Amino acid sequence: MTTALYRRYRPDSFEQVIGQEHVTVPLANAIDKHRINHAYLFSGPRGCGKTTSARILARCLNCAQGPTATPCGQCDSCTDLATGGPGSLDVIEIDAASHGGVDDARDLRERATFAPTRDRYKVFIIDEAHMVTPAGFNALLKIVEEPPEHIKFIFATTEPDKVIGTIRSRTHHYPFRLVPPEPLMQYLETLAGYEQIPIAPGVLSLVIRAGGGSVRDTLSVLDQLLAGATQEGVSYDLAVNLLGFTPENLLDDVVNALAAEDSATVFRVVDQVVQSGQDPERFVQDLLERFRDVVI
Repeated sequence: MTTALYRRYRPDSFEQVIGQEHVTVPLANAIDKHRINHAYLFSGPRGCGKTTSARILARCLNCAQGPTATPCGQCDSCTDLATGGPGSLDVIEIDAASHGGVDDARDLRERATFAPTRDRYKVFIIDEAHMVTPAGFNALLKIVEEPPEHIKFIFATTEPDKVIGTIRSRTHHYPFRLVPPEPLMQYLETLAGYEQIPIAPGVLSLVIRAGGGSVRDTLSVLDQLLAGATQEGVSYDLAVNLLGFTPENLLDDVVNALAAEDSATVFRVVDQVVQSGQDPERFVQDLLERFRDVVI
């Protein structure tokens, strides 16, 4: 069974995280200066690197050569927390979407009193932190405010405003963003080279548009196209049809017809779009994108 691209190429260091330098650089500087906080809040859209960065931070903190912003990659902690590794008993990931109640918070609070099994710190990564109930947050408040020296908390959320203020004010908040097209394009070109499957010109631009700036979503789209590739690779037509974009020739026909004030051709193309079962809303979005390209 093939591992999904976003899991296979998950970053193992801050240097490998793309498009989040405004977060990773100051975070790495803080680690190297040993100005390590007891609690962090990573917020931002889905698939932009919050949970991955939380794991990297845990790796940095527990590296045998650390704490360091550049984990050695050789010690037991680094290999356990590397991509494809078994994980560490001292790095506990909790999905607050299913474990966000007050009883779960009390259980976490009790577990936090125990010393690490092997590593320097016991790190709790609370994913989907906005799903923790108010009672759950209140149960965590004291230990987040005054944790033992060996405990670190990392809250990851897409909705930081739903994390109660008394918790939020006790964390260092790092806001993640959607990744711009340029670094995503460079990243996809590199991965395409690793996968050794030919990709037609223009396909990666469609992949980036479909991914909407989320690295995970973008890699999932690319993974789908690579899985459906023929012996010749991923064709432009395959990408257009599979991702639901409007064919280039139809967009060109509309743009040319509007320039020539040829309303009959415009209505013919619109009818063709409807008759072919394509999404009219997507057609309008694609047409606006084409207008933008023409203007630029």
